[in-house]
Amino acid sequence: MRSMLKVFASRRMAVVLFLGFASGIPFKLTTDTLQAWMFDAKVDLAVIGVFALVTWPYAAKFLWSPLMDRFVPPFLGRRRGWMLVTQVALVLGISAMAFTNPAGSRMTLAALAVLVAFFSASQDIVIDAYRTEILDPEELGAGMGLAVTGYRIAMLVSGALALSLADHIPWSAVYLLMAGAMSLGVVASLFAPEPKLRLTPPRTLADAVVKPFVEFLRRRGAVEVLLFIFIFKLDVFVAQAMTTPFLRDIGFSKTVIGNVSQGFGLVSTIVGSLVGGALMVRLGMYRSLWTFGLLQGLSGLSFTTLALLGKNYPMMVTANIVENFCAGLGTVAYTAFIMSICDKRFTATQFALFTGLMAAARFLVSAPTGWFAKTVGWPWYFIVATLIAIPGLLLLFRFKTWTRPAAEPAS
Repeated sequence: MRSMLKVFASRRMAVVLFLGFASGIPFKLTTDTLQAWMFDAKVDLAVIGVFALVTWPYAAKFLWSPLMDRFVPPFLGRRRGWMLVTQVALVLGISAMAFTNPAGSRMTLAALAVLVAFFSASQDIVIDAYRTEILDPEELGAGMGLAVTGYRIAMLVSGALALSLADHIPWSAVYLLMAGAMSLGVVASLFAPEPKLRLTPPRTLADAVVKPFVEFLRRRGAVEVLLFIFIFKLDVFVAQAMTTPFLRDIGFSKTVIGNVSQGFGLVSTIVGSLVGGALMVRLGMYRSLWTFGLLQGLSGLSFTTLALLGKNYPMMVTANIVENFCAGLGTVAYTAFIMSICDKRFTATQFALFTGLMAAARFLVSAPTGWFAKTVGWPWYFIVATLIAIPGLLLLFRFKTWTRPAAEPAS
């Protein structure tokens, strides 16, 4: 097994880091940061709320992911070509948003925001596929650690930094700077190696749509794998769904919660992702899923302790650090596993479908959490959130019986 230093020092890892950054820049520019700009422009709150709908492409991206498996741009190759197309479109779209007036050109701004969200979701499709195809099996964890790090840093740049800049320079200048930040992704795409696959990608659009499903469902343990994807992070989803109401309920101010989550929470997630990626080089996929899944589940007990103590600032910081660090560990192993089960002929489609299943799990499990917390109280709420980790861990006893596609050498 290759050493951690050799894994992290490869050219592919540098590309993965910068592509993670490029993937993280656009999202805030169509959500929180855009809302702040509209508020400053005196746009009605009802209109600002409706603008949340511009992010629908992130939820629907699986619908056009087969196109990115089937068709190849006439330059740079199947993955790098699509990355360049989406990134150039994002630079232009974000720049165009800079020249709109939120108060007087709402429909134009909405249309541009939808386009930015569409090309951002499309960029995510192809970057996820690229990362899956370019990394060797032992590099998946480390690659995901760096990808998450790049993504989180970008969210900080297009979120907190953009808001701070807007206090000193016009919003139009802020968005132009963010468009410039996207150029890092363009540079990464130009210098990235194109994955070279031995398998033949789909030759028709029908193949690109149908064969990813047929190929996966023919595998031994396919239903168990889908169930595992659905439930492995349910404990995290349940705990995080009510974290802010819980902290407010026991007496913490919005400012304190925001500072801790943006400070300690963000750093802990990044550190957890990097540590998880490094440890996966040594532990491998199976032991990492067990170890990180167990820690991810047990981290919920830190909030149980806080619930029993009440308003206690040191414990609140500790609980945020522990939960975010362990969630970072679990996310790296979980996403690396999803990457490992994608057939590289249909990476874009299968990865989008698997992560869509994860998103559906978050959506479904979050809905009743408020009622449940009100019914059982905060200590038991977080105890139950911890216990929810058990079914996913039990499924890991079946891990070695699951059929996965044969690994291919990275370019």
